[in-house]
Amino acid sequence: MLTGNTIVITGGSSGVGLELARQLIAQKNTVIICGRSAQKLADAANQTPWLVTYTCNIADSISCQHFYNWIKNNYPACNILINNAAIAYTTDFLKDEQAIDKANEEFQTNVLAPIRLTKLFSPLLLQNEHPALINISTGLIYAPKAGYPFYTATKAALHIFTQTLRMQTAASPLKIIEALLPVVDTPWHKGRVPKSAISATQAAAKILSGIDKGQNEIRVSKVALLYWVARISPKWAITIINRL
Repeated sequence: MLTGNTIVITGGSSGVGLELARQLIAQKNTVIICGRSAQKLADAANQTPWLVTYTCNIADSISCQHFYNWIKNNYPACNILINNAAIAYTTDFLKDEQAIDKANEEFQTNVLAPIRLTKLFSPLLLQNEHPALINISTGLIYAPKAGYPFYTATKAALHIFTQTLRMQTAASPLKIIEALLPVVDTPWHKGRVPKSAISATQAAAKILSGIDKGQNEIRVSKVALLYWVARISPKWAITIINRL
C-alpha cells in the first residue's frame, strides 16, 4: 500500500506532516503537501527533493475547492488523503476575551476542513486503486488536557467522525484510518517541548508501520498505554495527562 501512491498531506510544511512526506517519498510515492505559508512550503520543498507543494488555507471552503480542482487536474491518480493540519490555542475559556474567535478558528481548521476535504476528495480517491483516508488525531481524546479546551474537543469530534465514516464505508474499498499521536517534538510547541515528546521522525515511522500492518486505529507510542488506562480509570488518565 505504501509504494506507488499519489498522496496529499495537509499541513505538510513542518512537523509530522513534513516527516510523513519525506518518508513516503523515500518509499517511491508521489507526495503533495499544502499549507497556509508559501514561505514554509518553499523551505520544505528546498529541503525535500521531489516534494510538490500548494498554498491553501484549508479553513476556507473556496480555497479547499480550488485545491481539490488543482489536484484533480494535475494529479488524477491521487488515491490517499492525509488530513494532518491542525491548530491549537492554550486558553482559559472564561477569562479569554478572544475565546470564541479561537474556538471558531480551531473548529474550522481541525474539524470542518478535514470533513470538507474528505467529501471533496473521496470520489477521486475511489477512482484509483488502494484508496485511503488517513486522519491524524491525538491521544488527548482519551484524557483531555485542561489548557486545550478547543483542540481536544475538535480532535474528539474528528475521532467520532472517522469511526462513523469507517462504519458507513465498510463495504467500500476506501480504507479509513486514524493515527492518534502522543506529544511530538515539533515547532508547534514553540520551543517548550515536554520531556515525554517523541520525534517527528519516530511519529511518522510508527504511523506508516501501523498502516503497513493494516491497522485502522494506530495508537502511537504511549497513546496505546493511555488508551488502556483511560478504559480502566478515566479519572486517573486525566490526572496523568494534566501533570505532564
